[in-house]
Amino acid sequence: MNKLKLGIPKGSLEKATMELLAKSGWRINVHHRSYFPDIDDPEIACSICRAQEMSRYVENGTLDVGITGLDWILENESEVVTVTDLIYSKVSRKPAKWVLAVPANSPYKSAKDLEGKKIATELVNFTKRYFSERGINVQVEFSWGATEAKVVSGLADAIVEVTETGTTIRAHGLVIIEELMESNPKLIANPEAWMDPWKRKKIEQISVLMQGALRADRLVGLKMNCPKAKVRDVVALLPSLNAPTVSPLYDADWCSIETVINEGHVRELVPQLQEAGAQGIIEYALNKVL
Repeated sequence: MNKLKLGIPKGSLEKATMELLAKSGWRINVHHRSYFPDIDDPEIACSICRAQEMSRYVENGTLDVGITGLDWILENESEVVTVTDLIYSKVSRKPAKWVLAVPANSPYKSAKDLEGKKIATELVNFTKRYFSERGINVQVEFSWGATEAKVVSGLADAIVEVTETGTTIRAHGLVIIEELMESNPKLIANPEAWMDPWKRKKIEQISVLMQGALRADRLVGLKMNCPKAKVRDVVALLPSLNAPTVSPLYDADWCSIETVINEGHVRELVPQLQEAGAQGIIEYALNKVL
């Protein structure tokens, strides 16, 4: 039987990836301390590895497909196929950003001010290229973690660190002087696997269903009954992906109306619908919108 080797990112993306795959139709069971979880699809074999290493394993064929951030693809300079973006909106409403930060009281106001200085980061290769492309000579050192503390304690003059809101950086008395890149999770594939007809079809199946699950994240279904005489008034209030569905009920004087809307609109919309004549309003969650 053909098998697709799927990489699941360990760490901050792990839980969100498992939840997204479950919503997409694949249930994964992670055994204690195991890096090879079970999945309810005999055509897929799962492995868990760090997001930092994912693109290397996909590039060299250890994995056929995996999920990792743009940052680690660029850091490893990996030759992979980017199948699709996966914006994990339940984890974050904002993309992760890699920024250049310095102490608030330092004289450095831009990257060029750091000529000859020391920078601490986990994103070493990308940071070296970033400064080299701008003709700025800096010393870049790898940081295993607690990167903000390096500059606070004087071990580095500046840091390149990932952030969503900048809150942690500001809490350490630092200021952001430059944004280097934005990064979102991506579904990536090995080029040879992508050229294999069976594997490509399987990868595209995963991509389509994951995108459908993400699209459904902030959408809900809304269903209601309405007297025929009030249908136009009710439908006029309803946003939808295309147009609301209106179906006759057993009672010829009533209709059923159904639509898909943004979850945030419901609290304002329901009272208006009731006032317009809708009754028996039901809101329900969606798994996928394709």
